[in-house]
Amino acid sequence: DKDVSKESQTVIKDCVLSAKKDCKPRPFDEEGIDFSYVKHTVLQPESGAFNLTSPCHEYKSFALAATLDRTRLQAKFAREVFKFATGCMNIRSNGTIHFGVMDSKENEGYVHGEIIGIPVKEKDIYIDALDLSERSFRKEDKEQVLQCVRPPRFIEVMDRESTEKRYVVEVDIVPLLSIVKKKVYNVRLPNFKEATNKLEFEKDVIYRRVGSKTEPVSDLSHFYQGVEARDALRDEAEKKQFLVAPEICQDLGRKLTMLLTSGKKFIAKDKWFILVTNKFKSDDLSNIDWLLNMNVFCVFDFDPDSKVSGLCCRYLEHHAANMHFLQSYRIPAGMSIKEFTNHLHLFEQTSWIFCNGRSDFKGNEMPCDEMTWIKTKMTFLRESVSLICKQILPKGTFQVIFLLTSPVEKPLLHTFYEFFTDMEGHEDIICICESEKNYHKWQSFAEGSCGKEAVNNASIVGMKMSHINATLQHVQPVKAHVRKHLPVFVKGTCILETQIEEQMYSLEILAVNHCDDSTKEFIKEEKENIEGQFYRGGRVTWLNFWLAEHNYVDELIERDAYYETSKLLNDALRFNIDQTPVNCINIYHHPGSGGSTVAKQVLWHNRKDLRCAVVKPHPTSVVAQHAVELREYEEKDPQKCLPVLLLLEDTDKEYLDDLRNELEVAVNIKQIQYGTLCFILLSCRRSHDPEKRCKESPLQNVSVTHKLSIQEKKKFAGKRQALEERFAPQFILTFVLMSEGFSQDYIQDFVKHLLQGIDQKSVVTRLIHYVALLNTYVQNSFISQSHCEALLSLTVHLERFRQHVFETLLSDQAKLVFLHLRDEKTHIESIRIIHPLVAKEILQQLLQGKQTQSKLAMNLLSENVLFEHRFGREEYLTFLRQLFLRRSRISKGDEYDSFFSPLIEHVCDNEKNPNEAIELLTEAFERFHQDPFFAQQLARLHYTYEKFEEAKHWAETAAKQLPNNSYILDTKGQVYRKWFQAKCKAIENESKPKTAQNTMDAVETALKALECFQECERAADAEMEDVNSSGFFSEVEVGCSLLRLISSLQVFANQTNGHAECMKYLLTDYIPEELDRAWEPFHGRLKKLHKTMQDALEWISEDLSYFQTDIGYEEETPESPEEKISHPLIWLAKKSAEYGKYFSEADSALLLQGQKIESKLTPFQKRMIIYHLGGGNIISVLSKLADQKDAVRRLEHILTLYPSNPLKAKFTQTDIVNYIAAHISLNCLSPQPQKADSLKELQALCRQFPSDKRKCLPSALFLLTILFWPEDHDTNQERESKYEIVQSAVEHLEKGYWAKMKDIPQRKRRIYTHFFLGNGNGLDKFVHKRKFDKITKGFSVSEKRLKWFSGEAWKSPEIATMLKRVSGWTEDRVVYLEGPQKKKFNILPLFVPSVPHGNENITFYLGFTFRGPVACNILV
Repeated sequence: DKDVSKESQTVIKDCVLSAKKDCKPRPFDEEGIDFSYVKHTVLQPESGAFNLTSPCHEYKSFALAATLDRTRLQAKFAREVFKFATGCMNIRSNGTIHFGVMDSKENEGYVHGEIIGIPVKEKDIYIDALDLSERSFRKEDKEQVLQCVRPPRFIEVMDRESTEKRYVVEVDIVPLLSIVKKKVYNVRLPNFKEATNKLEFEKDVIYRRVGSKTEPVSDLSHFYQGVEARDALRDEAEKKQFLVAPEICQDLGRKLTMLLTSGKKFIAKDKWFILVTNKFKSDDLSNIDWLLNMNVFCVFDFDPDSKVSGLCCRYLEHHAANMHFLQSYRIPAGMSIKEFTNHLHLFEQTSWIFCNGRSDFKGNEMPCDEMTWIKTKMTFLRESVSLICKQILPKGTFQVIFLLTSPVEKPLLHTFYEFFTDMEGHEDIICICESEKNYHKWQSFAEGSCGKEAVNNASIVGMKMSHINATLQHVQPVKAHVRKHLPVFVKGTCILETQIEEQMYSLEILAVNHCDDSTKEFIKEEKENIEGQFYRGGRVTWLNFWLAEHNYVDELIERDAYYETSKLLNDALRFNIDQTPVNCINIYHHPGSGGSTVAKQVLWHNRKDLRCAVVKPHPTSVVAQHAVELREYEEKDPQKCLPVLLLLEDTDKEYLDDLRNELEVAVNIKQIQYGTLCFILLSCRRSHDPEKRCKESPLQNVSVTHKLSIQEKKKFAGKRQALEERFAPQFILTFVLMSEGFSQDYIQDFVKHLLQGIDQKSVVTRLIHYVALLNTYVQNSFISQSHCEALLSLTVHLERFRQHVFETLLSDQAKLVFLHLRDEKTHIESIRIIHPLVAKEILQQLLQGKQTQSKLAMNLLSENVLFEHRFGREEYLTFLRQLFLRRSRISKGDEYDSFFSPLIEHVCDNEKNPNEAIELLTEAFERFHQDPFFAQQLARLHYTYEKFEEAKHWAETAAKQLPNNSYILDTKGQVYRKWFQAKCKAIENESKPKTAQNTMDAVETALKALECFQECERAADAEMEDVNSSGFFSEVEVGCSLLRLISSLQVFANQTNGHAECMKYLLTDYIPEELDRAWEPFHGRLKKLHKTMQDALEWISEDLSYFQTDIGYEEETPESPEEKISHPLIWLAKKSAEYGKYFSEADSALLLQGQKIESKLTPFQKRMIIYHLGGGNIISVLSKLADQKDAVRRLEHILTLYPSNPLKAKFTQTDIVNYIAAHISLNCLSPQPQKADSLKELQALCRQFPSDKRKCLPSALFLLTILFWPEDHDTNQERESKYEIVQSAVEHLEKGYWAKMKDIPQRKRRIYTHFFLGNGNGLDKFVHKRKFDKITKGFSVSEKRLKWFSGEAWKSPEIATMLKRVSGWTEDRVVYLEGPQKKKFNILPLFVPSVPHGNENITFYLGFTFRGPVACNILV
C-alpha cells in the first residue's frame, strides 16, 4: 500500500511539475525594453552555442548567495559572471547568464529553468561586483572584457501570491569580432575563503562553453590553433544578422474589426464591453468616438486624473457614468445579485471604476505605488472581476479590451491575469496598444498565461488611435454623433442630450427621430432577420416600426384595439376643465395576443406630438421624478409642456396606483393649473377575460383578444399570403397562429405534426418538457441560454461560434418552438416557447399517458445542473418558486382565484393525487433550503385533506422560522380551526348525546386555534407596512362555532332553562358538575370568551369605520390571508348578531314581534340583545343604512332597550356611541321617527364622554365632530364654543388615524366618508353616503372614484339639492374653513389636486370621516 501511495504521489508531483507554463527570455541585448517574468513559469533548458549570435543560456538559482553580505555576494556573483563570460568570449558566442532561475533538479518541487527570482536589496551591489575585473583579468584584457560584458539587468518577477519584490538578474555577453579577434581570454576567479575570512583570486584558467556547461580548456595548443576558424564563423554570423528579411506588414484594420465583431459584419448591438485602461495622451482623447457608440459596461481605469483631464472627463461629456472604486464591488451580506446590480445602476449607466485612486476625490482615495497597490487593492480587484465574470455577465455576452496608452505597470498585468482566470481563457480579451515598447512588458506577462500565438492573435499593436477610431466606426451598427430629438410645446423639436437621457434611467425614451442612427449597411444586412423574429413570435421592437415607416418592409397590421386606444387618447388630450392631471388608459390582453404591440404602436405614432417613454422596472418615486424631468426638459414654463405618455407593461394595479399618486403629488408641488393634462399612463396588462374588463369600464379600458374581428381577419389573411411568399410557414409561426385566431384545433394539429418522430429520450426533449411546464404555469417565464447549455453539457470556447453550436445541438422540433429572447437591460439570452397556448399543448401531447406533470415537476426539481447554475439563477429560482407557490388571482389576469398554485391544483384535482402534491412540495421545501413559505403551503395542503397532525407539524416548522409573520401564524390558526371543524363534524355524525367527555378534545383544539389567532393579531399589529386583519375575523368565526358547540351540550340543551345555565357558566364563577373535572383546563379561558370576542368585534368595527372596504387588494402569494372576507360589513352585522344571540336570553323573534321585555333583564343582557339586533357597534348600526330591509323596526327596538332617561343612566362610552349612532341612522331612514331624541339631547349625552380626549374612543370623537357642527341659527358665542369642541376632537382623531395607518400608503387604505353636511337642520343636516349611490350606479369601483375625483359626479342636481356648500379659503395649498374666530380650522382636501395653487376664496362640500372633516369638490 505504501508503495502504491508513494507511486501515486510521484505521479501527482510529475503532473504538477509538467503543468508549469513555458515562457520566453527577455529579448537579447536590447536597450530600454520594459519586460517582466512570471514566477513559476519555465525558460527553455540551458543551451550551448549553435549559431553564435543566438545567445546560449546558463541558470543559477542563487537563492542562498542572494542572502549573503556584500563582500561574499559580490565574490559569488562576479565568479559566475566572469567564468560564463570568458567561456562565451573564447568560443565567440553570445550568451546570457540568469540569476534567480533554477539550474538543476536537486531542489524538490522545482523544474529546470523555473523562474523563482531573488530579493535584491541594493542593485549597486551587483553592478559594483564587476569592478572585481581589475584583479581577475590581465590589464590588456580587462577593457575588452568589460566591453563584451553588459551591465546587469534586473527583470521583475510577477508573483500573484506575494507582495515581496523579486528579480531575475541577467548579464548579457556580446563578444563582437571587432573586440575579440585573434584573442584568447584567461581569468583568475574571485573566491571568498571562509577559513581566512578573506577574498582571494584563484590561478589563471581559460574557459570555454561545451554544450550547456562552462568548462576549463584541457588541450590548450589545439584550442589556440582554432582561433582563426572561430573568428571566421563569428564574422559570417554577424554579417547574416543584418540580412534578416523585414517583417511582413499585418492587415491590422481587418484584424481589429474581426476581433471586435467576432467575425460578423457588425459589432453586436447588445454586446457589453469592459475597458481596462491607463493614462490617455491628450491627442488620443479626440479620437474616442468609437468608444462612445459602444455598450460600455464598466471601465477599470488606472489613471487617477481621469475624471479631471483623462478619458473619464471626455466620456462624461457624452454619457452618464457612475464613479466607483474597486471596493464598491464588494457585495453586502444578504444582498442578491439583482439588488446589487440595481444598487450600482449597472446595465443602465457605465460604471467607472478608479483602480488606483482618484485625484479630484475629497474622500481618502489616493494613488499608491505598485507594491502598496498589491498589498491594499489586489483583493478588491480579484473580488470585483470575479463578481462580474462569474455572477453578473455570462460568458459570451461581453468582451474585455485592454487599451494600453502609456507604460504598463504591475496592477494592470494582475488585472489581465484575473480576467484570464475568471473568464476561463483569453478568447474574449483584446489588447490594443500603439507603442511596441509598452506592449513588450504586457506581452511577456500575458504569454506566461496563454502562449505567444494566442497573445499575438488577440493584440493590435502599432495602430494609432485615430486609425482605430475611423476603422471601427465602419462596423458599428449606429452612426456617430446622431442626436435624438424630442417634440416641444410650441410645435418644434429640441435635442435630447445622451447623458441627460441616461440620467433618466428608469425610462426608455422614444425620440422623434428614433432609430434614425442605424447605418444603411446594418439595415441592409439585418432587416429580414428583424422582421422574421417578430412574425415568429418575438417582441416587437422600435426597429420594426421604423423599417415599416421607411418602406424597407411592409406595414405592421393595426388591430382594432389600436384605433380604440388612439380614440381614448385623443379624447383625453382634448381640453376639459375637469381634467385630472394624470389620466389612465388600460389595455387588457390575452397572453400572446399582441397587446404589447398595440401599446407600442400607440407610442410610436404619437412620438412627434407627445413625449413618450416606456417605464422600466424601478421604484415609482424614481419613475415619477424622471417623468417630471422628461416633461419639463428644455421647456421654459412648467404650465406649458406637452403631456408625457408613459407605457407600463405587466405592472400590477398597486404599482400603477402608486405611480399615479407620486405623479399627482409632483404636479401639486409644481402648482400646475387644475385641468392641465400632464401625464397619461398607458397600462398594458394580461387578463384572462379582457372583454369583461372592457365592459366594466369602457371609458378607460381596451381589450385585445385572440379572436379577430371581420376587419382584422381580412387584414391578417392578406398579410399571411404576402409573408408566406417570403417565409416558410414554420418560420412565421406565431403570425400563422394569430391569423387562425389561435383556434384549439389548429394548435392541436400543429403540435401533433411537430412532435412526430421526436426522440423522447434525448436531453433536448427533456429541455422542451421543462420549458413547456414553466411556460404553461408561470407567466413570462423563460430559461436562460446558459442554463440550457449547462443542461446540454455544452462548453463552447469561441464566442463567435457559441450561438451556432447551441442551435446545432437543438432538435428540429426545438428549433421550431423555441424563441430566443434577449433581456433588454442585460442583453442576456434566454429561451421560451413561441406562445403559452403552444406550450400548454406541447406539455399535454408530450406527456400523454407516459408521464404525469407531477413526475415532470419532480424531475425538474432534481435537475442539479439547472438548480445550481450561476447565471440567471435568481430568475430561474423565482420561476420555480412561482410554479409551486403562486396562486391564481383574477386581479392578476388569471382565470380564477385559486387556493394553491395551479400546478398543485392540477396534481390534486386532475391527477387525483394529493400525496404526490405533498411529495412535490416537500421536495421543494428541501430544495429551497427549508423555505418557510413552502412549509406554510404544506400545512395548508395537509389540512385541506384533513391530515391534521402533519399540517400541525408543517405550520409549526414555518412559524419556528418566521415567528412574527402574521400570515404564517394565521395559517397555523387555520390548521386548528379546520381540525376543530372536523372534530365537531365527527361528534355530530356519531349521533350520541354531547357530553363534556366526548367534546373535550374539540374544545381544546378550538382554544388552541383562538390562541394562534390572537398571536396572529399581535404580529399583525406590529407589522408597520401591512394590514392583516384575518386573525380578528377568524377569532370571531371560531368563537361563534365554539359557542354553538357549548350550547348544544346535553347539560345545557335538554333543560328548560338550559340557555340561562349556559350563560351562567360562561359569565360567572359557576361550573356545572358535569363539566367540572373533564373541562378543568378550559374553565378560565372559556369564561373570558365573551370579552375576547367582543374585543375582536370592536377592533373590526373600528377598522371598517376608518377605511373604504371596496378597494381591491391584490396580494401576491405566499403572503395573503387564508380566507378573504368578501363583504366585511355584512359579515360584521351577521357575526355581531350571532355573538349577541349566544349571550342574550331573550328570543329575538319575539322581540321583533314587539313583545314586551321583562324589566328584570340586567344591563349586560340588554347589551347582548342589542348586539343580537345589530346595534352592538357603530358600523353594524350604520350598515342598517345600506341594508334597509327591516332596518327602521330593528333600530326602534334597539332604542327601547336603552333606559328611558339616558342622561341619568350609567352608560359606558360604547353604549353612548351606539345609542347616538342608532338615533342618527333612524333619523336618516325615517325623518319623523316616533322614538328618536332631538339633537340637543344627544349633545347633552355627549358631555358624558371623558373630558380628557385622549381617553375617548375614535367613534366618540367622530360623533363629537358631527353633533357639534354649528347650526345656521347659532349665536356667535354658541358657534365658537362648538368649533372648539369639534377642533379638539379632530386633533385627537388625526393622532389616532396615523397610529391606525402605520406606514401604509394612503391610496391603499382610503379614508371612508360616512356623512356629508346637508341643507337641513338638527339631525336632518347629516346626509349618509348611501343616499347618492344611485348617481354612480352601475360603474366599477375605479370608475366611481374617477367620477367623484374628476368632479363629474358632484355636478348632478340631486347633490346640489341635498348638500350644503360651505365657504373657506386656501393659503399655500392648505384649505381653511370660514367661521371659527379664535383658531384657524384646517380642513383636509379629499382630492389634493383640486386645491388651487394660489391663495383663493373657495366653496366646497363637507364630509365627515374618522380622520375629521374633509373638503370635497372644491371650487374657486
